[in-house]
Amino acid sequence: MDKRNLICLLALVLMFSACRQEGYTPKPRGYFRIEFPEKAYKPYTSDCPFSFRIPVYANVSADTSANARPCWMDVAFPGFNARIHFSYWPIQSGKMLYQLVEDSRDLAFKHTIKATAIDEQLIIRPEKDMYGIVYNIRGNTASSLQFFLTDSTSHYVRGALYFHEEPRIDSIRPVLEFIRSDIDSLIASFRWK
Repeated sequence: MDKRNLICLLALVLMFSACRQEGYTPKPRGYFRIEFPEKAYKPYTSDCPFSFRIPVYANVSADTSANARPCWMDVAFPGFNARIHFSYWPIQSGKMLYQLVEDSRDLAFKHTIKATAIDEQLIIRPEKDMYGIVYNIRGNTASSLQFFLTDSTSHYVRGALYFHEEPRIDSIRPVLEFIRSDIDSLIASFRWK
């Protein structure tokens, strides 16, 4: 074998042996670790006809959008880039209540395109004049949780949780579960004045 063939053979052996990478596995995309604050709550009251408890790491501000009405507000979770949008409607007739409930259902089910499931949890507490539905919306949707509460005669409140991030349920799930317990506390403590 001459020198030129030996060099070509050696180059081929090195080229084929260099392509083997045994044991290599690409690493999945990582996310930042989130430090959750300790759960603690404070009462929220205003001139609106309702009150409730909010976490100490959240704050309430009036809705400043162009179509905002009295008692529309946002409960912001600045550490998590999340917000619950609240809208309040005084009920003037049974027909109006029916329309508000249907609107709430329609707004929740608009997420059907991206949702993998929408679960409904009924709220029936006649001793507190509290009725409503919590919509748990699963999947990569803009809003993961929505609800409405009413006394069925005079008051109606609707809330929708939004993360101001691109909806990736894998990355939001720990925060969603953390805030979900805060929303459960808010609903449990909700009172009409």
